[in-house]
Amino acid sequence: MDALLTALADPARWRLVSLLAERPRSVGVLAQLAEARQPQTTKHLQTLERAGIVTSQRTGQRRIYALRPGALRDLAAALNRLADTADQAGGSRTTYDRYAASLHTERLAADEPGWADDRSFRFHRSLTVRPELVWRYLTETSLLTRWWTPDDLRVSELVFEARPGGRIVLEYRDAEDADGSDLVAGRAEGVVEDVRPCERLVYRSSPLLPDGGLAFTAHVALDLQSTGNGTDLDVHWRITDSTVDSADFIAGIQIGFGQSLDKLAATLAADTHNTEHDTDMRSTK
Repeated sequence: MDALLTALADPARWRLVSLLAERPRSVGVLAQLAEARQPQTTKHLQTLERAGIVTSQRTGQRRIYALRPGALRDLAAALNRLADTADQAGGSRTTYDRYAASLHTERLAADEPGWADDRSFRFHRSLTVRPELVWRYLTETSLLTRWWTPDDLRVSELVFEARPGGRIVLEYRDAEDADGSDLVAGRAEGVVEDVRPCERLVYRSSPLLPDGGLAFTAHVALDLQSTGNGTDLDVHWRITDSTVDSADFIAGIQIGFGQSLDKLAATLAADTHNTEHDTDMRSTK
């Protein structure tokens, strides 16, 4: 495939392929139609033949070249597979496009300090486990790291002191940035304000701009309500202290925190299933 792409990347060779798609032709005729020198045309055709794109045969004193459609169909199929992967409904590209649209809107609105103050975002998730377990995932560092980032990101540093006045630090990187050599995707610092175990958690957090300044302050309240065997989790974000440079961050709140909560729900469901499975296995021994 590399040889195929390299061969087709040259405009002169692409012109020859286009001519041969119409019908087989000799080197001399191809050179005339392409308005090129015959020796150079011969070299291009040899490159295309090595890549499996054309074939040739000698007829008398002339060498006739013909296109091999199979190679182009294989390339077209590979390109279609790539396009289909990128177009998968609900995939990363969909999220990218949603964020791009939100980013455009927020950048237009960010015309002066305080432009987004008192903006609110609300989230609701019905979870399949009791509030006691949900609370652990909201307050214990080792469990927070498993869900507290949007898709395709990972927690690279986390401090969460679950007490009034406790410190919060959240830093995250690309999930595939294994050695930490890529730029930090985001970092936020904050303070825990209210802690009512299994009922309510309130904190404020501020994403940091590249120069270390605060983009805005998010006041976040998480309320838990028992539903018998499950938990209703309601989250309310409120924005203050918004700067003009905060648009890029605010544009991603709805998408990013929504993905984090989806990860929380999936993680809780999976862990509960595994725990029940292990219990069943032990009971059968």
